[in-house]
Amino acid sequence: MSTTMTESRPRTDRGARQPTAIFSALVGLAGLAILLQGVWAGIFLEHDGARDSSGGWIDVHARGGEVSILLTLLAVGVVAAKLRQRRDLLVGGIALLVLLVFESYLGGLIRDDGKDTLTAVHVPLAMAIMGLAAWLPFRARRPVAR
Repeated sequence: MSTTMTESRPRTDRGARQPTAIFSALVGLAGLAILLQGVWAGIFLEHDGARDSSGGWIDVHARGGEVSILLTLLAVGVVAAKLRQRRDLLVGGIALLVLLVFESYLGGLIRDDGKDTLTAVHVPLAMAIMGLAAWLPFRARRPVAR
């Protein structure tokens, strides 16, 4: 008589995993854009604050911020439409979106109004945003608490 062993792994519905994967991918891409923000900021900060010589990189930095906001908005839309039971992801996604919009607003004040003292808030906030963007896809892999 032959016996077969089955894995004790819980069954998961493939359809339920797909929106989570889409959310993770969108937040991951937003995280990449956020990471590149630091690279682009480093390039124009290397010019010792000479805005005229680094204006192109400042523009790239601003567009990168817009891209990260758009990707995060799409991720929040996925959670709101397809993953209503994942309140943790909805709250985290909205928090990321609000922080990105605020960060972009601060960046605009620094650029347009010359409020360079706000850099002391802008840069540490960017680090917190990067941490949240890195944490959210890992959180999305956790099973839903029932």
